[in-house]
Amino acid sequence: MPTLQHVQVPTGTWQIDPSHSSVAFSVRHMMVSKVRGRFAAFSGTIVTADDELTSTTEVSIDLASIDTRDEKRDGHLLSPDFFDAANHPVITFRSTAVEPDGDGYRLTGDLTIKGVTRPVELAVEVGGVAQDPWGGTRVGFEASGTINRSDFGLEYNAALETGGVLIGDKITLALDVEAVLQQG
Repeated sequence: MPTLQHVQVPTGTWQIDPSHSSVAFSVRHMMVSKVRGRFAAFSGTIVTADDELTSTTEVSIDLASIDTRDEKRDGHLLSPDFFDAANHPVITFRSTAVEPDGDGYRLTGDLTIKGVTRPVELAVEVGGVAQDPWGGTRVGFEASGTINRSDFGLEYNAALETGGVLIGDKITLALDVEAVLQQG
């Protein structure tokens, strides 16, 4: 069993449980506040290995599930101005490395948005492992990081009369993941 952040995590293949997980983001709006959003539909697999530094993660996010609590904004985000979801309906992440980082880990991987793939780093903390009431084993992870949206071709913006821009370039990512160990 690998020891991730001092938590004994069984080796095996884990499926992300979307009903107990979240994929969220925030971005600066008009230089004064942040707009927050989430994706409601996503899936993923985590494979924990005996050597936790060889563990892997793959995630797929359905862009059509974006929710910023404003239908008009969500529609604009799905348009060619931003994600161009008709031609690029998913965001994907594939890990390439896991390294110890203080009390947690740094997960490096390839993030693909709008057909552009760039390396990203996420800070990961292990929440714990528990047996569920149905005989399954669950593990929790929290991951966070930042990306520059322009690195992925998400360049739409507007200048403000008072200076600055409508939308910040830095996107903050926050993932809370609960995954179920697969039997067999």
